[in-house]
Amino acid sequence: MLLEISTTHNPATDLGFLLHKHPDKVQEIDLAIGKAHIFYPEANQNRCTICLLLDINPIEVIKSKKNIRNFLQENYVNDRTYTSNSFMSTAIVKAFGSAINGTCHTRPELPETKMPFEVKLHAINVENESQLKELFEPLGYEINYQKYDVDSQFVEWGKSKTITLSLKKTTTLQELLSQLYVFILVLDNERHYWIGNQEIDLLKRRGAGWLDSHPQKEWIIKRFLKYIPELTYSAKLNILKDEENIKENQKKEKELNLHQKRLLKAFQLLKNSHSESVLDVGCGEGKLLKLLLKDSQFKKISGTDVAFSELQRANEKLYLDTASPYIKEKISLFQSSVTYQDERFLGYDAIALVEVIEHINEERLEVFEKNIFGYARPKTVVLSTPNSEYNVLFEK
Repeated sequence: MLLEISTTHNPATDLGFLLHKHPDKVQEIDLAIGKAHIFYPEANQNRCTICLLLDINPIEVIKSKKNIRNFLQENYVNDRTYTSNSFMSTAIVKAFGSAINGTCHTRPELPETKMPFEVKLHAINVENESQLKELFEPLGYEINYQKYDVDSQFVEWGKSKTITLSLKKTTTLQELLSQLYVFILVLDNERHYWIGNQEIDLLKRRGAGWLDSHPQKEWIIKRFLKYIPELTYSAKLNILKDEENIKENQKKEKELNLHQKRLLKAFQLLKNSHSESVLDVGCGEGKLLKLLLKDSQFKKISGTDVAFSELQRANEKLYLDTASPYIKEKISLFQSSVTYQDERFLGYDAIALVEVIEHINEERLEVFEKNIFGYARPKTVVLSTPNSEYNVLFEK
């Protein structure tokens, strides 16, 4: 991975003072998983560029006791070893520690100086390109990126998740590095180190002055903390200080407990039906799919939802982009609606509709019935609803 930071500030060589790195020297720092090389391709009054190049040693990655993530322990030949974004974030802090903390002893006025910056991140992992605009544009960045084929000889393999990202913004170097640090981690959501309470303090420091006003702040917090509930809850309380939102989340957590019971009941009914192929209609973020994936009884699993954003979340929560070939063969996701005949609904032993029917307009219920029981005709249908007005067995 390679990070390039350029400025046309006058004089541009002030960048060297801010970063505490002399333009005439090639420097090297040791990392737990290899080395990082720091050098200047250009350094004059009009333009200055510094590069941070990661030289990851895959053997050290495998041997390191800190590497608890399975994706880093699978193989020596594994592109995750080289492209995990967390390596770059760690290197940024170690190489440019003074700058990201906003200190410059020789020129104390520079950390507060806004400069025009151009940034290029080569070989950065991005799970979804739409996230780039959602993260960077609200903060005033100009964005451009280039995608690459997985293999130019096999175009049918599609595009790689590894891209070259280009950014432009006039800001302070401290703010630039802090935002890069956070967003690089959020875009990939994989780590080569343990996630704990210290990450909350780290996010609070790096997000000071901008995170609280970011429209995607809650999503950023969740991704940064890898959706760990207790850490996310604590971060919202400590970083956002949104007590009203915390109370609302506590209420939702209680509701989710009941929702979880319904999911477990649906799972048990599907298992008892001896079904081997299941279609989860209205799968949402994939909670039922996750349960089904863990059971070897189910050989073919599919999820569908009318909302593409929900399918994206399901893909993310189930880690399908980095899943094994066996898992990718076993599960599929597709966008559809239960109120339209879709041949992809055919051929399943069972169809699950957990908390779906209450979202269907009453005038479309007859169509829904015909599509499920007349057209798809699975052997088993598991259907539930949380609303008492749709179930005469519940007290109103």
